[in-house]
Amino acid sequence: MGTLNHFSFGWLTPLVSYAMACAGAALGLRCTLRGLAATGATRRNWLLTAAAAIGSGIWTMHFVAMFGFAVDGTELRYDVLLTVLSLLVAVVVTGLGLTVVCYGRHRGLALLGGGVTTGVGVAAMHYLGMAAVRMHGGLRYDAGTVALSVLVAVGAATAALWAAVTIRNVYAAAAASLGMGLAVSCMHYIGMAAVHVRLDPARTDLGGVSPMEFVFPLAVGLGSFLFLASAFVALSPTAQEPAGELPAGEPAVEEFSVPADGPETGLTDAAPADPYGTDPYGTDPYGAGRYGHDRAA
Repeated sequence: MGTLNHFSFGWLTPLVSYAMACAGAALGLRCTLRGLAATGATRRNWLLTAAAAIGSGIWTMHFVAMFGFAVDGTELRYDVLLTVLSLLVAVVVTGLGLTVVCYGRHRGLALLGGGVTTGVGVAAMHYLGMAAVRMHGGLRYDAGTVALSVLVAVGAATAALWAAVTIRNVYAAAAASLGMGLAVSCMHYIGMAAVHVRLDPARTDLGGVSPMEFVFPLAVGLGSFLFLASAFVALSPTAQEPAGELPAGEPAVEEFSVPADGPETGLTDAAPADPYGTDPYGTDPYGAGRYGHDRAA
């Protein structure tokens, strides 16, 4: 049996991975709120962005935490195809869960269906990521601990979807993001607690790539995406902003108050405008005639 170390870099990887999960959750909640306030293609685009944010945040959390995973007596490498597939699974299942909840007619059933779909998908992402690990040996899992990790994933996903469609307050959303990040991190380390390694004395070629060659650049890229997307969402106008704000260069329509006696009185019987300076009602506000002389004269 190989000796496992989940914290080979100390508390650095757990803390950074937790921060990535919280960042993805916060951005996803914000995008979901924008999507719920929109309709049509705009809603769809916001929900797609939310799925990408939450899914990539969960995936980045997993693989940042995996940087701290080490097995005595063997090198660890990663299969590129399975690693990318695990990222796609995380994004797709999150999108499915958001779609079910946001478009479902019955809120309770939609939350249950979306939570189960997303939770099982997140667990699948985790174990696909573990299947991508290449080492001189094999991985085995404790079935009871695996089942517990799936239950935690389903519970975390359901709570996340509920928060996404229910919470409107900024501070409550921030607290929900911290809780979601904690739940995802717990699911990861519970899943890792199920792992047992049996080393193989044969030193065959492992294949795959090292974490620094592929996983680290991909994680940095996704972290940059989360940062830029957060900036975009923060700067984009909200649905609560005045609808009268028009794009630059488009003329604005001024609003004028209606006289107290209403548009029906006075205007219908008004005389034509005097081209020589008098007002439409035949009075001269300046007391002067057409040519600058008093009318009485």
